Amino acid sequence: MSKSSHLIVSLALLATPLLAQAAPDTSVAQPASHAATPLPKLGRVKRIGDVALSPDGTRLAWMQQDGKQSVIELADADGRHAQALDVGAKLADCSKSDLAWSPDSHQLAFMANCGHDLTNTQAVHTDVYLADAAGNAAPRELAELAGYARALAWTANGKALGFLYVPGATRRAAATAAGKPQVGVIGEDEHEEIQRVASLDVASGAVHTLTPASIYAYEFGWSPDGSHIAYTAAPPPGDNNWWVAKLYVQGAKEGAAPQVVVDPATVGGSLHGLQMALPRWSPDGSRIAFIGGLMSDQGSTGGDLYSVSSSGGAPTNLTPGITVTPQWFAWAGKDALTVSQNAKGKVQLVRYDIQGGNATAQAPYFTVSASIGSGGAVAAVSLSADHKRVAFQQSSFEHAPEVHAGVLGRTPPPAVTSLNAALKPDWGKAVSVEWKNEGRDVQGWLLYPANYDPHKTYPMIVSVHGGPAAAVTSRWPGMGAMYAASGYFQFMPNPRGSFGQGEAFVQANRKDFGYGDLRDILAGIDAVEKQAPVDDHRLGLTGWSYGGFMSMFAPTQTQRFRAAVAGAGLSDWQSYYGENRIDQWMIPYFGASLYDDPAPYAKSSAINFVKKVKTPTLIVVGDRDEECPAPQSFEYWHALKTLGVPTQLVVYPNEGHAFSNPVHRDDELQRSLDWFAKYLPASK
Repeated sequence: MSKSSHLIVSLALLATPLLAQAAPDTSVAQPASHAATPLPKLGRVKRIGDVALSPDGTRLAWMQQDGKQSVIELADADGRHAQALDVGAKLADCSKSDLAWSPDSHQLAFMANCGHDLTNTQAVHTDVYLADAAGNAAPRELAELAGYARALAWTANGKALGFLYVPGATRRAAATAAGKPQVGVIGEDEHEEIQRVASLDVASGAVHTLTPASIYAYEFGWSPDGSHIAYTAAPPPGDNNWWVAKLYVQGAKEGAAPQVVVDPATVGGSLHGLQMALPRWSPDGSRIAFIGGLMSDQGSTGGDLYSVSSSGGAPTNLTPGITVTPQWFAWAGKDALTVSQNAKGKVQLVRYDIQGGNATAQAPYFTVSASIGSGGAVAAVSLSADHKRVAFQQSSFEHAPEVHAGVLGRTPPPAVTSLNAALKPDWGKAVSVEWKNEGRDVQGWLLYPANYDPHKTYPMIVSVHGGPAAAVTSRWPGMGAMYAASGYFQFMPNPRGSFGQGEAFVQANRKDFGYGDLRDILAGIDAVEKQAPVDDHRLGLTGWSYGGFMSMFAPTQTQRFRAAVAGAGLSDWQSYYGENRIDQWMIPYFGASLYDDPAPYAKSSAINFVKKVKTPTLIVVGDRDEECPAPQSFEYWHALKTLGVPTQLVVYPNEGHAFSNPVHRDDELQRSLDWFAKYLPASK
């Protein structure tokens, strides 16, 4: 349900309904009083964006945020001789992204957005630039695109760049972005913004839209010779239909006819009715590999590895029954894949060798208790063309983000930057906790409180991730560790439905939201209390999206939690089905539409058991959230108010599922701290 599912706590939130009506959209009411807050300190981190290793393995580029400016850094592959790319005064204040090295390693393409607001309904523009990697000339503009664009990718011959393009866009192409105001006649003659695969001729600057306007493209990949593209797409609306996307192949020219290669709605076997991501051609062009599985959100990728002939046919599950979750991959040869995967909350980089219809994992190159990424897909890495060198951003609960790069081997590559070397955690130690429940292995992460004293007992706040097909891994949490920094234990479980233990574990909560997953969480709390001095009478609960649902539903099933903060939650799956704009994701989880089988929806709706709630609950949501619409929060708030349970509803203006206004984000975080300080103080 949420691309913000990788966050430990919510990204941002809102103002009370009455205050939101009285105040301008840019303002938000402040809490009456604040507890002592660690937020300013926790927010101090230099952020790293895309990381790109040149194909020849000799050069490294990365994005970093210096104050309000995004800077492209260029360096040797080992990080030496780093210097900022001189982009000139025109681009200095522009946001930059999508670093893409040319196949000959001599040039670096990137995209720039110069101050266009993607939260309002004004037309946006994206510019494509090409820089000389040696810094001998200023970057030159290849194209100015009247719309939203992303995901730059070169053809192997270096003559063209492909990208995803929404002509005439007025918003970011994502279901987590703020939706358009729903006023006037709804659903008729609306201007649908269609994301298409486009190409840019580097020599002439000519832009060609390749895919038809009748389908919305989500991801794509070039064939080895650049003559064809493979992509996932579905009929519009794009925000809703990723969950029913098909895999297409077509010629890389305007007007070429798309051919359906895989349709999960009609195939048999393990992929039936599920989702696909990351279509990638084999080096000889004969096959297309992809990740397939039960995925609750576009961009939160995880599942089994599949292969299908590029001319069509039945797809083959290469990794049935594995107990890890591949999240990214690249072809490493005709019959080999380099895979980044989640293994019980840790990240592994592994080679899989393909023989016949099976892919067998070799001993991992390395395993890290950290999160890695190079931009784009989750857990992606940047590899040299020969796969002998690797680069990515890495962070953990102990170490703030740095660029790591080096030889791809049995030792994790070292940090080659020291941007955040001076930062130390403002929270206590982090440990991976494993436990068994109902025959399953379950894992989660526990942050100890700052200034931990083993002779004291502490309250604990349980933070449930979004998704549910996602997972908490060790990453620098920043403000996400505000509870541990404020004197609480902070527990982040990965219950059934999460990535990290194979596809069967991901699918174990289908038609069972709030039951088996909650039992896993409660068993995890028991496991934590056996190894840490947690006061079971001082437990709190929070989460965003699916975690927001759990923060509403769990108090209807147990009185164990003494305070809760529910972010972008769901209180009534039955009304939610008709209110949200992404209902396609629900069918694989609930088995049928609400109108065909309402029972599973009613079973997991907090509103049907709300009279059992005694837990004081803060409820927060964005007023233009398409994924978890504000009426869901209003329903729960209204019920608690009627029942006399302490509650507050805060609604932020012009915000979607993932908040974009930093003022709103900070306000939500502060309100959460204040709520727990009031009802679950860190010290007695």
